[in-house]
Amino acid sequence: MEQAYRIEDLAHLSGATVRTIRAYQDRGLLPRPERRGRANVYTDAHLVRLRQIAELLDRGYTLASIKELLDAWDTGRGLGGVLGLAAEVDGPWTDEEAVRISRAALAERFGDRPDDAAVAEAVELGVLQPVPGDADTFLVPSPQELAVAVELHSAGVPLSAISGHLRELRGQVEHIAARFLEFTTEHVFARYLDGPHRPTDADAAEAASLVRRLRPLAQQTVDAELARAMRLLAVRELRKNLGTEVAPMSRSVVLPEETIRAVEALVGAKRAAEFITLAAEREVRARGLDALTSNVAPPVDLDERG
Repeated sequence: MEQAYRIEDLAHLSGATVRTIRAYQDRGLLPRPERRGRANVYTDAHLVRLRQIAELLDRGYTLASIKELLDAWDTGRGLGGVLGLAAEVDGPWTDEEAVRISRAALAERFGDRPDDAAVAEAVELGVLQPVPGDADTFLVPSPQELAVAVELHSAGVPLSAISGHLRELRGQVEHIAARFLEFTTEHVFARYLDGPHRPTDADAAEAASLVRRLRPLAQQTVDAELARAMRLLAVRELRKNLGTEVAPMSRSVVLPEETIRAVEALVGAKRAAEFITLAAEREVRARGLDALTSNVAPPVDLDERG
């Protein structure tokens, strides 16, 4: 026979307070009790649900995300598979480990000049996180990001400029992340989401495995493309600052159609003009070197000297 509990008994067995149980009911996390006569009666199902909520809270889930997971369970999906998928998505997307830093150490790394405004902005951006109960200590979620800021500041970049750059960069990176998620959802995860039935435990486990495999791909792609773009733009900037950029000419040069097609086949249409320019520059330099070496006297043969 199913066990029946009063709310006080349920609170004692689950470790939750009566007030918490009622709050869970109001938020839809816990089913309402059965009405038997004049009494509200709770069952083992309520006790199991309260223990599930407590376990998820211990894992760091918010009440809103817990409700989504429990709704998935109530609609027929196995909670184990759903939790495995959620754990993959909610898990760390970097190998970095957070560290703590004192306000004094922070000031020392940035040149012994405490800047409360800069610290407040870093907290707002999430670069620093206050430690509850300790006003002089911060948690650094990404030591690498903080190290970049230290190097930029030591090179002469103002802290306000670093913060502004991070805000701009963050918006652009979030756009890239959103596009990658749209791409993978459309081409990889759609089969788990668009079917007539909810994903099973096996489906959720397979999706979790895919998340684990695809997780590093976005960063690897961005790293490769950033390296390519930095090299291309850095070379252009260097040429411009050294005065080696070719000034625009007032006349155009006609090239044979077959030459242009050959260059486009080699490097693509977008980079054909750049390739032709660089090839011309290299030829001019080569001919200049040939001219210089042709004016150098030949070496003397020691055996022919009298």
